[in-house]
Amino acid sequence: MQTGKFIELPHPASLPSIQQLTQEHSLYDRRLNTLRSKLFLTDSEQLEEVRLKKLKLSLKDEIERLRRLGVS
Repeated sequence: MQTGKFIELPHPASLPSIQQLTQEHSLYDRRLNTLRSKLFLTDSEQLEEVRLKKLKLSLKDEIERLRRLGVS
């Protein structure tokens, strides 16, 4: 007999809202714009830029996932 594991979806109230994720995405975007306005970036600023780009992309994916689930 085969047993299956079910993944319980998080309760909608425990999910961040699209608005919250969008605000966070906007904060990262503003910081990236600040970094991009500099002529030269320090090593730590270059690392921050890469990290922020990844975070923005991750948030964008999460926002899209929530939209497909119908969460607002």
